Parts: sequence; C-alpha cells; structure tokens
Amino acid sequence: MPTQSQRVTRWDLTGYDCEGQLILLVEIKSRRHTSPEWAAKFRRNILAHGVFPKVPYFLMVFTDKFYLWADEEARLDESEPNYVIDARPIFQPYFEKAGIKSDREISEESLELIFSSWFTNIIYSQELPNGADESQRWLIDSGLYAAIAGGSLQHEAGA
Repeated sequence: MPTQSQRVTRWDLTGYDCEGQLILLVEIKSRRHTSPEWAAKFRRNILAHGVFPKVPYFLMVFTDKFYLWADEEARLDESEPNYVIDARPIFQPYFEKAGIKSDREISEESLELIFSSWFTNIIYSQELPNGADESQRWLIDSGLYAAIAGGSLQHEAGA
C-alpha cells in the first residue's frame, strides 16, 4: 500500500497481454513539437511523483509523435525513449474521418479515443501490422505487437 507521500498514478490507458498481465502504460497529451529529451524529463517527473508498476512498455502519445520505452526495468532516470515514432501517418486517416483539419484542433479526450481505436485494431488484428509500413514497424521491432496481440486496452477511471 502506498504511503501518504506516494500517490498511485492513474494512466490514461493500460495494456494487458492475452493472459491479463499488465504490460503497457500509456500517457496521452495533445501537445505538439516535443523532443525525446523533453519526453524523457516529462516521464521522469511522472514516475517520480507516483507509484510506478514495473511493466515492459511505457508509451507517451502526442499529436505528432509517440515515444516508447521498452524496458523490463522500471527505471526512474531520464533515459530517452527506445523508439521515437512519427504519429502523423498513423493519426492522419483518423483525423480526416473525424473532419479534423489540423492536430491543433484536437482535445486530449479526442486524441485518446483516436489512439484507442487505432491501437485496439492492432491488438485484435489477425495479421501483423504491415511490415512495409514504416509508421508501424516499431510495433514489431520493439516486441510490443507480440506482447499485446490478443490482449486488451483499458481506459483508466479518473485519469
């Protein structure tokens, strides 16, 4: 049980493998133009102020970039992400369907819904993401696709 000086951190989304084990924490912000260094500091601040479960994957989602830490050790340092992903090719089709002309127009709640829709399609896909599509190659290379396939994505209450 956390002490009063610790607070249990609520994540925007959590990912579970097909056996129900927590393997992914997702933090979503409608911010743009971040850098890996900035994301590393932001992650460090989040982790320093809460109870951080040890999970192999930590993903920060922004309107234009994803940052993925693929690390079995839940380190509290300012290590830069293992993967920096251009989110625009992933989100663009969803923005177009929703009539969003610019990533500046999107709220965090809407971004969370769009990300959830895309990622849930990945989780339940019968096929690997298209390896020729560089925008999704990181899923395979990081091992995240193999870890999450057939699992689930949960919205955290009170996030």
